[in-house]
Amino acid sequence: MMLIEETTVPDTALPVEDFKAHLRLGTGFGQDTAQDEVLLGFLRAAVSAIEARTGKVLMSRSFSWTLGFWRDRDAQGLPVAPVTAITRVATMERSGAQTEVPVTSYWLERDSQRPRLRASGASLPLIPSGGSAIIGFDAGFGAVWADVPADLRQAVFLLAAHYYEYRNETSLSGGCMPFGVTSLIERYKVVRLGGLR
Repeated sequence: MMLIEETTVPDTALPVEDFKAHLRLGTGFGQDTAQDEVLLGFLRAAVSAIEARTGKVLMSRSFSWTLGFWRDRDAQGLPVAPVTAITRVATMERSGAQTEVPVTSYWLERDSQRPRLRASGASLPLIPSGGSAIIGFDAGFGAVWADVPADLRQAVFLLAAHYYEYRNETSLSGGCMPFGVTSLIERYKVVRLGGLR
């Protein structure tokens, strides 16, 4: 299985000015934008970390997901949420030749935790031997920062501030995340037993 992010969140959609206010950085010194690139990097890192821990896409992006078999013949759980649209389904031969699946053959079962690609008929299309299925979809809470739930926005700011404050620290353990962040994201985490269902 391989999940590819086809589009990215533009820099202009990230709340750099709000993050500066959160950090209480000084203003009016003629160099108000001097740290913008650094702050953007910490915001992107915090968004990525929270998305990885929760399985939720914070801001709208397009993805493609390639897999070698269906978990169930009539439905396939998707790797992230919330999914807003299935943009394509195709099967691919081992040779790389692709066949588009008609949109009437499937539908999106919306779910805030485990959205699914569902077959309109008895089953999803047959995946060729040694081949794969490709699912294109759009996911995210929305295109602008205000569309992200308030607790997740706060978690991003707390984590990005943590990264900013400890940017030179190398002795922290690999999975270190401040308690305030983990408590804010806890309700969004999905417990996955046995893979995507």
